[in-house]
Amino acid sequence: MKDKLGIGVVGCGVISKIYMTNCLMNLKHVFIASCTDSNIEAAKTRAEEFGCRFESLEALLQNDEVDIILNLTPPAVHFEITMKALEAGKHVYSEKPFCSDLQNAKTAITYAKQHGLFIGCAPDCIMGAGIQEVKKILNSENIGKPFAVQSFMFSRGPESFHPNPIPFYQEGVGPIFDWGPYYIAAITYLLGAVDSLYAFSTRTTTQRTVLCKSSNIYGKKFSVKVPTYVTCILKMKSGVLVSLSLSFDMYNDYNEQDLPFIRIYGSKGSIDVPDPNMYSCKSIRVETSEKTENINIHKIQKNLRGIGLDEMANAIINGGLYHVNADFVLHVTEVLCKMEESCIDGKEKRIESVL
Repeated sequence: MKDKLGIGVVGCGVISKIYMTNCLMNLKHVFIASCTDSNIEAAKTRAEEFGCRFESLEALLQNDEVDIILNLTPPAVHFEITMKALEAGKHVYSEKPFCSDLQNAKTAITYAKQHGLFIGCAPDCIMGAGIQEVKKILNSENIGKPFAVQSFMFSRGPESFHPNPIPFYQEGVGPIFDWGPYYIAAITYLLGAVDSLYAFSTRTTTQRTVLCKSSNIYGKKFSVKVPTYVTCILKMKSGVLVSLSLSFDMYNDYNEQDLPFIRIYGSKGSIDVPDPNMYSCKSIRVETSEKTENINIHKIQKNLRGIGLDEMANAIINGGLYHVNADFVLHVTEVLCKMEESCIDGKEKRIESVL
């Protein structure tokens, strides 16, 4: 039995660097076997940087040293690459969103289960020190029984910081499938499954401009094809009511606004959940009728992107459970897809998958 599994990285863009760095430096159960990209120069650069081979997708999928495909391709081709990997007998760990089409997600996960293959998907930030500490506090019943949540992700949008923001404004992405996975993953991990939801959205502009000064397309105008402001009410199976708003339309930086990322209200107090796109934080604010305190976090403070991949690899090698498993991935994906559906038809949506 192997003590480490080989990773085949498919997609060598911006996000690949932190994944490959962590595979090399911080993860215990994986190593980088190979990488590929439709841009061969990007694959060559990553291969040289991390000391692995680069090869075509077809060759990588047939490479016996590759056990898990790390799918870092653009969201529009996630399903296509995932299915090719599964059909080649490889386990798959995908960047978010897993799919922006619910039926595609069900097809991939059903195929994986039928063939004894493992599925995992970002975000794995729920495993970081910040959200793990919140889970511990909730379990202690320090704030009593949760009954309501307010959550916000407001930003100017990827054009302000990403060198290639255009894909974020295409169908199947937008704030629902870009920011949404972090929030839905955190909320469901902390409070359980979603029962139903109702969502509304608007698109504030039909055209945007690339504002990231390091981009080689700085100043380029491009079309917006998705809603850029979404607000949703989710009813959890526990009865907790959640208000979630996501937007690419705010001119102020998020941290300049007096809004929580996620605030959970309980019968005895409230707790502020740290940024669900991060793995750690300095402290967590807890307020009760007796006092308000900031609970310091003393665990390792680092970007552990890929920790879910490592935990999945350990489950493949040694057995056991892992956080971002196929059922969790399907539930998060269904919530996101139903959120988009509700925005389109204005109807309440029931969530069928369970955790």
